[in-house]
Amino acid sequence: MTKIRAILLDDEEKALESLQLKITRFFPEIEIVETILNPEKAINVINRLQPELVFIDIEMPVLSGFDVLSKIKNPIFEVIFVTAYSNYAIEAIQHCAIGYVVKPIDNDELKQAINNAIKNITQKTAFQKNTQLLEYLSGNNGQNSIAIPSQKGISFIKIKNIIRFEGVDGYTKIFIKDESPILSSYSIGKFCKLVQNQSFYLCHKSHLINLNFVVSILKEGMIELSDRSKIPIAKSKRSAFILRMQGL
Repeated sequence: MTKIRAILLDDEEKALESLQLKITRFFPEIEIVETILNPEKAINVINRLQPELVFIDIEMPVLSGFDVLSKIKNPIFEVIFVTAYSNYAIEAIQHCAIGYVVKPIDNDELKQAINNAIKNITQKTAFQKNTQLLEYLSGNNGQNSIAIPSQKGISFIKIKNIIRFEGVDGYTKIFIKDESPILSSYSIGKFCKLVQNQSFYLCHKSHLINLNFVVSILKEGMIELSDRSKIPIAKSKRSAFILRMQGL
């Protein structure tokens, strides 16, 4: 029987060891070629080894599991995501028919996810599903939502409900209609790319606003939004901003 080469990625050593033991016990046909704690290292290893199956923890510092997948040159492998939060990320993963298990990992759920992955390997649909997931997460999908990593996990927020983004010391604070703000490890530049085809405008190096929430332009060079916040606008951007507003 041909071995299925697998790579395991989790920033928690005990979780990584536990997952490895379970896979080895239940699936002798799977050869674990690498276990990795560092997501940045995982990107290089996965690109180099091109395994058939990869287990990826979603909630990791610096780079999330989704970030890792987005940086793989040719994601033709089956993915099983591992998450500690059953109410985060699952919507997107299910939408794209990708496997996942929730910590603490139940043996039966793990077996089912792996068996499905083994069947899918022969169908060679991984690239299509992985690409679909990345498009979904970036907002290029019918749901018009983006995935925002925060201290709680991954939040999926409808783009139309985001009032503004504010850069704070390399992080970004996201202000959402009728919800509490979220602090994300993504830079404001990252969010500029994620919503570049939407009604957002970078009016200042630290402020990205949703034009649909603009109320007025104040004399003191500020923009007033519907949540009563007042956002500075750079002088060099004022004319372009007015043109964008006129075009809405």
